[in-house]
Amino acid sequence: MARRPSNHRDPWSARDLKILKQFAAQRKSQRAVALELGRTQAAVQQKAFAEGVAFRSRGRSAARGKAKRK
Repeated sequence: MARRPSNHRDPWSARDLKILKQFAAQRKSQRAVALELGRTQAAVQQKAFAEGVAFRSRGRSAARGKAKRK
């Protein structure tokens, strides 16, 4: 079974939400936010969706565009 973070099921603080929104604005990955907050990627993804915060994928669309052009 996977190891749970130390703050498993703890409520999100105002600081956590601020970091989440800042990283999203800086186009950081969900993985980077998860590491910073000590939470899982799934928890970050769910909270971002609930808060209306969008994480844009930087690599996928560019990789797909290059594959089509070849």
